Amino acid sequence: MLELLAFAGTLLLVLGPIHLYLWARLVRGPLQSVPVRRGFGVLIVVLLVLPIVALIGGRGWPLAIVRPIEWVGFVWIGVMFYLFLALLVLELPRFVLRRRLDPGRRLFLSRALAGTALVVAGGTSAVGAVTALGSVGVKRVQVRLARLDPSLSGYTIAILGDIHLSAFIGAGTLARHVRTVNSAGADAVAIVGDLVDGSVDDLGPAARELTGLTAPDGVFFVTGNHEYYSGAEEWVAFLSSLGVRVLRNERVSLSRGTASFDLAGCDDVSASSSGVVGHGADLAVALAGRDASRPVVLLSHQPVFVSVAADAGVDLQISAHTHGGQVWPFHYVVRLAQPVLAGLSRVRGTWLYVSRGVGFAGPPMRVGAPPEITIIELMSP
Repeated sequence: MLELLAFAGTLLLVLGPIHLYLWARLVRGPLQSVPVRRGFGVLIVVLLVLPIVALIGGRGWPLAIVRPIEWVGFVWIGVMFYLFLALLVLELPRFVLRRRLDPGRRLFLSRALAGTALVVAGGTSAVGAVTALGSVGVKRVQVRLARLDPSLSGYTIAILGDIHLSAFIGAGTLARHVRTVNSAGADAVAIVGDLVDGSVDDLGPAARELTGLTAPDGVFFVTGNHEYYSGAEEWVAFLSSLGVRVLRNERVSLSRGTASFDLAGCDDVSASSSGVVGHGADLAVALAGRDASRPVVLLSHQPVFVSVAADAGVDLQISAHTHGGQVWPFHYVVRLAQPVLAGLSRVRGTWLYVSRGVGFAGPPMRVGAPPEITIIELMSP
């Protein structure tokens, strides 16, 4: 309870001044009618409270109640951010022009700048919402592995990352992803963490859509940090009951004829601090006793784990987690915590592919970071 109160207090300290600034620039300055100002003031307060309720107050509530609160609250967070950003940029022309204008023209300037900010924020948010909630494209990437047997060249792995089943994203959306993956005809499917934002009781029925995935060599899963907010032990057990192979610091051998490679998977790097007993990333355990002449492909939710993978001689690490930044300019913030934002890169001797994923966390928007389902094709040298 104390942790929730502390989190709520932190949110108020961050969001409170922003909403006060928005009221000053969008209500107090442009509007002269006192009753209208009061009405919009009440609206600003409601919009301040809803995101906080969506983030911390709805835990354990039925989805029918949580869903509308989260829709309004999280949509407003996205719009609020772009309003705040637009108004900050417009402070410069406000400062330059205001001193030269009489009171009547100052009012016009205030209204013009407020209108500009509303149009920019509204347009950006709308484009971001359409991108996040619309169709997801398929991206094909070839990766050459030095130790891959030529008979395995062309082996494909479909990557689903950051699905984030929630009050926003349900069975219908997941079913579309399943159909897209199946149409690609990959040899294996890998779900690289952050499948859910909620409990098995709430989201289990939606997650059952995963039983529709078809791949000759199976469907594999590794935990992401959001599983550890949502009951990781229950989700691991539930996914296993659906026929999804959960790789927890272990590996499997995938083959064509006599040629094979290792597909390994580790718990998310946040698992050891999550309080879930027995969970924690351990690549040494996953690779113990393996034939070093065969290539190894590692599933690990967070790209930052690639430093450990490179030390262990992993050929390719497949990750997600970043959402490609999801909402610009947070791309730059994500890069402070992760070595790569998205795409294929080389870290010492290890290839790293980071998927932008298919879902979203927080605002239902993607700006400058379109979603993707990736088909990775392994190639021999």
